[in-house]
Amino acid sequence: MTEAILLVGGKGTRLRPLTVHTPKPMVPAAGVPFLTHQLARARAAGVEHIVLATSYLAEVFEPYFGDGSALGLHLEYVTEEEPLGTGGAIRNVAARLHSGPDDPVLIFNGDILTGLDIEALVDTHESTGADVSLHLTKVTDPRAYGLVPTDPTGRVLAFLEKPQTPEEIVTDQINAGAYVFRRSVIDTIPAGRPVSVERETFPGLLAAGAHLQGMVDSTYWLDLGTPAAFVRGSADLVLGRAPSPAVPGRCGDRLVLPTARVAPDAKLTGGTVVGEGASVAQGARVFGSTILPGAVIEPGAVITDSLIGSHARVGERSVLTGTVVGDGAIVGADNELRDGVRVWCDARIPAGAVRFSSDQ
Repeated sequence: MTEAILLVGGKGTRLRPLTVHTPKPMVPAAGVPFLTHQLARARAAGVEHIVLATSYLAEVFEPYFGDGSALGLHLEYVTEEEPLGTGGAIRNVAARLHSGPDDPVLIFNGDILTGLDIEALVDTHESTGADVSLHLTKVTDPRAYGLVPTDPTGRVLAFLEKPQTPEEIVTDQINAGAYVFRRSVIDTIPAGRPVSVERETFPGLLAAGAHLQGMVDSTYWLDLGTPAAFVRGSADLVLGRAPSPAVPGRCGDRLVLPTARVAPDAKLTGGTVVGEGASVAQGARVFGSTILPGAVIEPGAVITDSLIGSHARVGERSVLTGTVVGDGAIVGADNELRDGVRVWCDARIPAGAVRFSSDQ
C-alpha cells in the first residue's frame, strides 16, 4: 500500500505566539492537534505507513501519537539536526520507506487543510506514468503562491515563484502542497543539505526532462500559515465545510469538549471550539473562535474570529476581534482588541488599558 511522508518540521513563525510552546502541527484545530486530521485523512485513503519529518520541538510528536496504532497507522519519526527545507527533509527520511523504486510515495505539507481526493492523486500518478504528481488548486489571487501552468493533458510546463506583475500571472493554478513521488526520484535529491522542493527539486526535474503531472482538485483548500487562517480552518472543520474523520463530535455551530464549562446563556456560534477544562461565563458571546484548553472567558466578553491560548484569561466585557492571545496571557476587563493583535504568552493587559473607541 502507498506510504507517506509528512513534513512537520517548520517553526511556524507566522503563527507566533501560538507556536512558542507548540509546533504548528500540534496546535489544536477542532479540538485535536491539526496533525490528527491529516493522519486520519491519509488513513481513510488507505495509507498505512507514515514517516514524520520533524525538526522544531520534535520531542512532542511521539509522546502524543506513539506508534500510530490508535489511528490504525504505523508511524515513524525522523528528526533533523539542522533544518533541511522541504526537499532536504524528504531525502532525509528516505531510508525509512519500504517502497520499491517505481512505487508511489505520498508527501504532505504539515500546514495544509484540504479535502483533496488522495486516492485520485495516486491514480493520476500511476495512470500517467509520471515521475512526480502534484495537487494543484485554483485561487483568485495567486500572487502569494507558486504558479504551476500545465498543458491540456495536465503535464506541468513550469514553476513560477510568487508572481508580482499581471503579465507574470499566466495561470490561477498553484502548488497545493501534496505530491506523489516515484520512490527512485526521492534518491536523486542531494542528501545532507537544505533543499527546497519547490525552488530546486521540481524545476530541476523539469529541466532534466522528467514527467511532472498536475492534478487540479478544487475541493476545500486552506494554508494554515497565519493565525486568521488557522482559526478559520478550525471553524470550517467544526462546521463540516472541511472534511475530516477526526473531529471529536458531530459537525455543527460549536464543539464543546467534555470537560469544558459553558454558562447556559453564553452564545457559541460559527464553528467555535471550547477546549478541555476551558470555561465560558454567563453572557459571553463567542463567534468562529478557538478557546484552547484551560482558558477562561469571563462574563459579557465578546470574542470573534480569535484564538485564546491555553490557560489564558479574557476579562469581563472585553471585546476581541481577529486577535490571538498567547498561552497564559491575561487580558483584563473592558479592553478592546482588534484585527491582527497578538498578545504574547504570559503577558498582562490591565483592565481598560487598550481601546479603539472612546470610553464613553
